[in-house]
Amino acid sequence: MSRQLQAKSNRALQVLAVVGSLARESVTRRIMREVCRQLAERKCEIDLLDFQQEPLPLFNPDTAFAAPGFAALQERVTRADALVLGSPDYHGSMSSVMKSFLDHFWKEFAGKLFATVVVSHEKGLTVSDQLRTVARQCYAWTLPYAVSVHAEESVQGGRIVSAAVRGRLRMLTRDIAVYGALLARQRRADLAGTEEGFLERMRKAK
Repeated sequence: MSRQLQAKSNRALQVLAVVGSLARESVTRRIMREVCRQLAERKCEIDLLDFQQEPLPLFNPDTAFAAPGFAALQERVTRADALVLGSPDYHGSMSSVMKSFLDHFWKEFAGKLFATVVVSHEKGLTVSDQLRTVARQCYAWTLPYAVSVHAEESVQGGRIVSAAVRGRLRMLTRDIAVYGALLARQRRADLAGTEEGFLERMRKAK
């Protein structure tokens, strides 16, 4: 292994945490901030993308890639080793701003780990399935489970009061740190190497 590749393999895991809610008083945002706090404790480097603070236009393939701010956002997505997607459950689907964000990219997602957090009045299963489907279509890996948070029962007064949710978040952040690092190292090796694999297409496209 070259010194450059070894240095990259030893770097902190770069995690992009995406808040897919525009609500001012958002349970999704509160949960995602806790995810970021726990990941930072696990020595990950966190980039929090909150569309309330950084508005993202609705995806339009004719204009999106030349829009102001796109290049900077693309760089942040490219830099990330893993992504945590937090979305409210709107009528059994992810939020429109989350879908718009995902529509902007695919190559930047390939080979990376996705983890999902859904805030719902039910179980959020359809939203979790949709987020995992997008990841699969973009050649990304996903954790085999999601964290579902019932807004009224789990968060009160800005505090996470559910012991079950706190436990699920600890499991989620542990698995992001562990499996995210494993996949990130292998992804870098695959892109730098010559062996056949599903990232060979990405290597040849460079």
